[in-house]
Amino acid sequence: MTRAIVLDIEGTTSPTDSVRNDLYGYTEQRLPTWLAENASGTAESVITQTRELAGEPTADTDRIAEILTGWLHSDVKAEPLKAAQGAICAQGFRAGALHGRFFDDVVPALSAWHEAGLPLYVYSSGSERNQRDWFTFAEAGDLSGLITDHFDLVSAGPKRESTSYDDIADRIGIPAQEILFLSDHPDELDAATAAGWQVVGVHREGEPNPPRAPHRWVESFADIEVGARA
Repeated sequence: MTRAIVLDIEGTTSPTDSVRNDLYGYTEQRLPTWLAENASGTAESVITQTRELAGEPTADTDRIAEILTGWLHSDVKAEPLKAAQGAICAQGFRAGALHGRFFDDVVPALSAWHEAGLPLYVYSSGSERNQRDWFTFAEAGDLSGLITDHFDLVSAGPKRESTSYDDIADRIGIPAQEILFLSDHPDELDAATAAGWQVVGVHREGEPNPPRAPHRWVESFADIEVGARA
């Protein structure tokens, strides 16, 4: 039986370009100003961590912006980049410049699963702060009430390592074999399977990650039957 569902965002609940173009673009445009204006405040830890990771202990804010922008373009999952993106995009969501976008089949499915009493969790490489805002400020309205909790690379670990899924299962208090993970990335499905989870791959037209055996793949959340082992 399935007693909990854990969701990826990019390519699974939401179009990849909605994350990379909207959030990444908004972050890149505002990053230099945000660093300069908050160097002794909210951006201080971002600057310190970036200097340490890049091996440039004297880098000024302009150089920090260059480093973080390079990581953004390369999709480097670095903690200071995620922290900066979370803070910058939080402003965008609250200003009405950003909204969470979802595939048409997602909200009806999440609502039905939530109504049936299934706790829903999100595990994404985006910061927990961005995840929460993505659901709270969705184009379809506030969806935050559908989600029980959020996990990211800082709170749970890398998505391609089975130990991350072990940790999430322990924290939500549900046996691994009763958790269903939905993702568009085969390597993430492999890691969740190694941890004993149920998995279903989600491949949508136009999304970059192709299906790969041995996992079951669907094109829509409407094709997922929850109740028996998936």
